[in-house]
Amino acid sequence: MSRTQTTAPVAVQQPYNVSSPHGDRQDPYYWLRDDSRTSPTVLDYLHQENDYVAAYAKAYQPLTDKLTDEIIGRIKQDDSSVPYNKGDYSYYSRFETGKEYPIYARKSLKDGSEQVMLDLNKLAAGKDFYQVANWQVSPDQNLLAYLEDSSGRRQYSLKIRDLRTGQDLADELTGLSRSLAWAADNQTLYVIQNDPVTLLSTTVLQHKLGNTAAQAKAVYQEPDNSFYLSLGNSGDDQYVMVTSESTVSTEIRVQPSNAPHSSFQVIAPRQRDVKYGAEHHQGRWIIRTDWDAPNFRLMTVAADKLGDRNQWQQLLPHDQQVFLQGFQVFDHYLALSERSDGLRRIRVMPWQAPDKAYYIASDEAAYVTGFQINPEQNTHWLRYSYTSLTTPNSVYQLNMQTGEKQLLKQTEVLGGFDQNNYVTERVWASAADGVKVPVSLLYRQGTKRDGTAPLYQYAYGSYGSSSDPSFRSTVLSLVDRGFVYAIAHIRGGQEMGRHWYEDGKLLNKVNTFTDYIAVTDYLVANNYVAKDKVFGMGGSAGGLLMGAVANMAPEKYRALVAHVPFVDVVTTMLDESIPLTTNEFDEWGNPKEKVYYDYMLAYSPYDQVSKQAYPAILVTTGLYDSQVQYFEPAKWVAKLRTHKTDQNPLLFKTNMEAGHGGKSGRFSRLAEFAQEYAFILNLLGMEE
Repeated sequence: MSRTQTTAPVAVQQPYNVSSPHGDRQDPYYWLRDDSRTSPTVLDYLHQENDYVAAYAKAYQPLTDKLTDEIIGRIKQDDSSVPYNKGDYSYYSRFETGKEYPIYARKSLKDGSEQVMLDLNKLAAGKDFYQVANWQVSPDQNLLAYLEDSSGRRQYSLKIRDLRTGQDLADELTGLSRSLAWAADNQTLYVIQNDPVTLLSTTVLQHKLGNTAAQAKAVYQEPDNSFYLSLGNSGDDQYVMVTSESTVSTEIRVQPSNAPHSSFQVIAPRQRDVKYGAEHHQGRWIIRTDWDAPNFRLMTVAADKLGDRNQWQQLLPHDQQVFLQGFQVFDHYLALSERSDGLRRIRVMPWQAPDKAYYIASDEAAYVTGFQINPEQNTHWLRYSYTSLTTPNSVYQLNMQTGEKQLLKQTEVLGGFDQNNYVTERVWASAADGVKVPVSLLYRQGTKRDGTAPLYQYAYGSYGSSSDPSFRSTVLSLVDRGFVYAIAHIRGGQEMGRHWYEDGKLLNKVNTFTDYIAVTDYLVANNYVAKDKVFGMGGSAGGLLMGAVANMAPEKYRALVAHVPFVDVVTTMLDESIPLTTNEFDEWGNPKEKVYYDYMLAYSPYDQVSKQAYPAILVTTGLYDSQVQYFEPAKWVAKLRTHKTDQNPLLFKTNMEAGHGGKSGRFSRLAEFAQEYAFILNLLGMEE
């Protein structure tokens, strides 16, 4: 097959009417949607696209191979996590050299002997995809409940392993979400059942060991399809907690874990525009909420006064300059995860002397701290992680009483990595409306600021999910070749507080796209990078960003990479049978309302494809993706092929065995980075 554009597959067009309360639209590529994923016609088309990608990439296969070896070569293959103690054991995960999947293990605190609980390499044998999304050990430490997925569709099956024998029990429930909780009796498990069509989490099931799946008891049914369900145990294991949450509202139910037949009690009834999270400690609940506090504050309420939000007492006031990301409770201290000036920091506050609160210090201008697993409340030691664009992920423990800080582990980066060879910077770009957008930069020492360097710019910008400046060893393969790596902290995330999110969703969504373009303009205008060597990348909702940017400013990008992109916004949000649609109305808007329909239609990448020149584009998807269905990018690429007026490559690769997260093995995932980077470097003629 030739690499010329004319040899690319061309999808046929078939009339199809997409109706809405505000008028109908024709979608000639709607036939590419096959919910069963068995249509020979659809599968043949996807295989043709994959064949075209393979033929195009064959010319630079040596570069792809070199990058694959290089990226995998930075990984310490026999690595392990920092153990944490709970009960009579120390728990951790580890990898073995050459193996794709982790091993979950524990060591006895008495004699130090290791017990392998789950070897995912054995469980994944013979499967194209395999993932264990969650596992929990029973309170008596004899049983392990785990949730596995062998399709990539994020529909999990419950298995229970007897750790005394190493054998799985006969119990099995299917069609579940990734949540899991134990009751104190070591016999009762809680899971969440998903709707088989929409995949929405709908029902909390209570399963008694030894019973059949049909005997599982429904203990809560979520009536509102705009809410997600999740569950877990409180940090002190005293309660089972069921959380119903939408974009703008929360409702939490709790049940004493030693009373699995008692009723669940609501901490506070759901109310629109009031979100909260809770943790139990010594007879009271600590609550993080945005009730009259856009950046969140902390409240407290006695365990015997649940059900009325007016009973809450303020513990930590709202701060307009600081976003309260989360907290962890200890007997003598409260640890707070906060965002200010676009950075994630940790503040430690003694219960008895709140005026003596202090921040964990850093020497770097841009960095990220976050909580590690802290399973015990009765301790002076806080586990946390620290990373930056130049510092590999590091796990510390801090003695909150004495201030002593210990580095427990820093991820080892092989291949001659030296963080002193790299520079990280924080700059601020002016958005179209004058707002200053933070940008984190990484480049090699000696990179000249003369407008000649290529740029690899990443962003996400949705759901209030912040793109923190964390270390990524994969991107060194571009930076070591002269690239500037930029993370654009655009609106739609929460880097600058809750308002940063509010200003990038619903009828403000276009700010996300124009912020991204403004960051590109700033880096070009200030000679960090060359205007003809700009590459953009985003995935999922970040793929929507790539699609919008491709329509709005195609001339500013040499190429765009869109992984599992959400690009058919209006049609998807009109169809409530598609997984997750109804949960997203408060993020994107409900197109059944005309104001949202018109606004979304005006930026929807699929709908706004036009007769113009586009940059080179690489699109990826997973056939079994439940988050963004494969047919969205398939239709987008098909439409681009008939409208684009350029000769730039347009590649569309479907992973026929995976879902939203791509391949499941660690080396397979790293090889996907190599394929993306080779596509970019080949466009620059950097074949090596």
